[in-house]
Amino acid sequence: MILVWFRRDLRTLDHTALKAALDSGQPVVACFVSTPEQWQEHHMAPMQADLIARRLAHLDEELAELNIPFLYKEVPKFADVTEVIEGWSTSLGATRVMANIHYEVNEQALDREVASALSEREVIFEAFHDKCVHAPTTVLNKQGEYFKVFTPFKRAWLLKFQMPMVSKPEPQAEVSEDLLKSVQADRYHAEVTFSYSRESSEHWHVSTSDIVQQLREFARERSDAYQAERDLPAVDGTSQLSPYLAIGALSPRQCIARLYAENPLPDLTEGKATWLSEIIWREFYQHLLVFEPKLVRGKGFIPWEEKIQWSYDEQAFERWKTGTTGYPIVDAAMRQLNTIGWMHNRLRMIVASFLTKDLHIDWRWGEAYFTSKLVDGDFAANNGGWQWSASTGCDGQPYFRIFNPISQGEKFDSDGIFVRHWIPEIKEVPNKFIHSPWLWSGFNLLDYHKPMVDHKVEREITLRLFKNAKE
Repeated sequence: MILVWFRRDLRTLDHTALKAALDSGQPVVACFVSTPEQWQEHHMAPMQADLIARRLAHLDEELAELNIPFLYKEVPKFADVTEVIEGWSTSLGATRVMANIHYEVNEQALDREVASALSEREVIFEAFHDKCVHAPTTVLNKQGEYFKVFTPFKRAWLLKFQMPMVSKPEPQAEVSEDLLKSVQADRYHAEVTFSYSRESSEHWHVSTSDIVQQLREFARERSDAYQAERDLPAVDGTSQLSPYLAIGALSPRQCIARLYAENPLPDLTEGKATWLSEIIWREFYQHLLVFEPKLVRGKGFIPWEEKIQWSYDEQAFERWKTGTTGYPIVDAAMRQLNTIGWMHNRLRMIVASFLTKDLHIDWRWGEAYFTSKLVDGDFAANNGGWQWSASTGCDGQPYFRIFNPISQGEKFDSDGIFVRHWIPEIKEVPNKFIHSPWLWSGFNLLDYHKPMVDHKVEREITLRLFKNAKE
């Protein structure tokens, strides 16, 4: 008997640990353990928790079609999980427990604890690289060191690249009910307890067929225009597949295989190649966690980050969170995040720059708030994006490049379609003033804020703060 432990890999297609278990020919049982107190410590968004809960029901159906029983239990924290996995494996008489690796510090520690406890019972714990196309430590420079800059990492990644094979599991023989008697109380059912705070994720798919269809439609119909349209928040130019990658309802190999399947030429079009680069960026940040676990502990990548004099102004932070800064592109983006749990990538950079460079607030506050709201929350991607924007990270934006919230809005939402959608208070403002409405003669009639800070003044302060820290 093999027990397959699902975590943030909630799929049966292209699941490395599940495939290995089924290929063994031994009976397979699957399991999932929710840890609400641990999730709270990690600031998991209630919307992502809801997406996971909804996805589990579909995962149960997919496993049932494969004749794989599915066990579920809720415990407070990671510290309580070892006993659950150990108990299930003992009750089932399992000889092996298989799982896909996650690279964050707490998750790595949990795997070591589970492996140690199981070994005392002569049960083997097998962990598989699954989250990345190329496993961390396999993409290195000529000196055998990890890459600290994305572009050479990408070149090395592409040199190793081979078209991924997407595995589709075959049903196993039905597992004897006698073998399952001891765990019958833990069998998953639609009414299982899921006590973590939840916020509706109905905006997002949960069935594999719908998720795969969205991937196919993007690869076939919109990926060629990705390079040209990805920075325009009013245009449906991105894939919006990140929530499914974050919870593992979709794998990067599936994305890449479909991208190439919809490309009639040997070489990818510019749009498709740019989207592939975004998948490689995700892997770049995953690899960094293995080499620099300090990133998981709230540290900046660059040593002198500790000397930056951050602000901890809670009132200013509250205005940023609620989208009431007075800068339309920032406010619209934050309102989008607060409403649907997702934000356009260009906007993530703009609001992160505003928080850290205009308000001088510690990037860790922004990182934690994003995690608490994002339906696609993924630690590596979120941390990497925030440190890039704050100029504290690996391959980060140079600190003297500071996004101007007015010109960014004018460049990427020139007609004001996006900001008018999320800020109806300014819908009557002419296009000329839509990203600086305080300059419009009718501004006093609007129910909208004046800018909370002067960007030009704050830019100079940022330059001084970073220069002093670096020196």
